[in-house]
Amino acid sequence: MASIWNNRISVSIFGEAHGPAIGVTVDNLPPGEFIDIKKLHQFMERRSPGIHEGGEFNQIMSGILNDRTTGSPLCAFIQNNEPTTFDMSQLNRLPRPGHADYTGTMRYRGFNDVRDGGHFSDRLTAPLCFAGAVCGQILERRGIYVGAHALEIHGIRDEEFDQVKVDKEAILAVRYKSFPVIRNAQGKLMLEDIRAAQEGGESLGGIIECVAVNVPAGIGSPIFDGLENSIAQLIFGIPGVRGIEFGAGFETAKMVGSQSNDSFYVDDHGHVRTHSNNHGGILGGISSGMPITLRVAIKPTASIAQPQESVNLSTMQTEKLEIENGCEACIVPKAVPCVEACVNIALLSHMMDYPHFCG
Repeated sequence: MASIWNNRISVSIFGEAHGPAIGVTVDNLPPGEFIDIKKLHQFMERRSPGIHEGGEFNQIMSGILNDRTTGSPLCAFIQNNEPTTFDMSQLNRLPRPGHADYTGTMRYRGFNDVRDGGHFSDRLTAPLCFAGAVCGQILERRGIYVGAHALEIHGIRDEEFDQVKVDKEAILAVRYKSFPVIRNAQGKLMLEDIRAAQEGGESLGGIIECVAVNVPAGIGSPIFDGLENSIAQLIFGIPGVRGIEFGAGFETAKMVGSQSNDSFYVDDHGHVRTHSNNHGGILGGISSGMPITLRVAIKPTASIAQPQESVNLSTMQTEKLEIENGCEACIVPKAVPCVEACVNIALLSHMMDYPHFCG
């Protein structure tokens, strides 16, 4: 079970949901980078507001000294202290629909930790967010900003970022809202729908829109080391992700070439730009200098407070399974900073090749 992403920067995530701790090791970060610990806490707090486990990390073991990266592996851990409210012992024989209990049991011959998903749990997005928050600070010091919001939850849709003119100010205007949307009125409707789903023992999914601005042209490589490849690989490390599209995405399948192509021009500053941004800021796996835009589909939370059918793996008979109280009805809001974190890591890894970036 290798939970390591390695592409110039190495990110290794460890721990299980109900083990003593979870954490991350990040290697090959540039040395001497100032890391604002307060801002790290703020980023983590967005993932799980008010919850100690997700809102902050317990200890940085190595890699930062006097608020500067040392060049050695950066290791941080988060202590687990949430009690288990559901009898997890039965999951060895009665897998939960929508979870990785069954597939994990088959893959690891029944030796995997099934408590609340173990290493498959969304709790492991906390160390992922820590790594992404560190990378984000290094990028922002060079003027590169990444931001996301809940574009849609259960059919209720927020306003989209301007795919051509989105800027740092538009990103920061959403970043620290209590609910991550552009239009607060839409956010209120989403929250009401989430509460209704919770009361009915149901769950909701949605779409997260993410943008990155001020990424210079020429970052990435074709074929297997493309910028989209790196971003997608990291984002699929977030439990619940079912799809990703860049730029106009699947809508381009409905277009003709003259509609899909983004024509070039030179702006007032002498930079090559495009009038539209169907390509989402990436062509041939390489950044074009336009905003990088993507959308991520998140499935409804798998743990719901309703009876569901499962198979007893001991008897191979169908049984009813019920999780009392379920879990949070929608993980889309807490997944917003997770998506940002993944894009931060991918961008920084490719920016390491950019001339004088670390100079």
